[in-house]
Amino acid sequence: MTAHIEAKKEDIAENVIMPGDPLRAKFIAETYLENPQLVNQIRGMLAYTGTYKGKRVTVMGSGMGMPSIGIYSYELYQYYGVKNIIRVGTAGAYTKDSQLYDLLLVQKCFSESSYGKTQNGSEDNIKEANFALNFSIQKTAEELGKHLTIATIHSSDVFYKEKDNYEELYQKYGCLACEMESFALFHNAEVLGKRAACILTIANSLVTQEETTSEEREKSFNGMIELALETVLRLQ
Repeated sequence: MTAHIEAKKEDIAENVIMPGDPLRAKFIAETYLENPQLVNQIRGMLAYTGTYKGKRVTVMGSGMGMPSIGIYSYELYQYYGVKNIIRVGTAGAYTKDSQLYDLLLVQKCFSESSYGKTQNGSEDNIKEANFALNFSIQKTAEELGKHLTIATIHSSDVFYKEKDNYEELYQKYGCLACEMESFALFHNAEVLGKRAACILTIANSLVTQEETTSEEREKSFNGMIELALETVLRLQ
């Protein structure tokens, strides 16, 4: 046990699917896993372990923002022996070319966050997903016939900005969309010698102002969920 996770070490699988919303973790577990067992509910951050087509997997919420996923991913990697975390999340599009429900596979994420500097003195403002894990996701997507856009995205500490600079971030760093967690996840994986990846579904657009509902965000992003679970079957 840790201060934030009540599960025993053996209750957590080596491969973790991590949505932000704990209710989405519940939905994934009850919809896709065989014999899902609730292994954490401290602070309402639900985690379930079961099997998917015979492969053991844990699904756990991360909460919103880098401090939250920073805690949970670090503890899973460091204290529970987790090898791979695949984040499945939502993003806001920074270009009109990205449509609602498009799938992005994050290759790099830019952030102005101080997370890395505070955690271990890192001055990097760009973090990368694990190449091998991303390659497995890409191969799985090809086999399933799912279209993926390989993307650089923006990991932000702030959801409600007084002045949004998304056009500048697109022009300067090539950020196609924004979310709030990947930078910390990728940093922790790098520090601890583990593997991390992130699959995102476009849930709203800062350009067109289109957006999905909270219910759709919780239950309708099956494409990235199935892609993540099918990828786990490939992992050793």
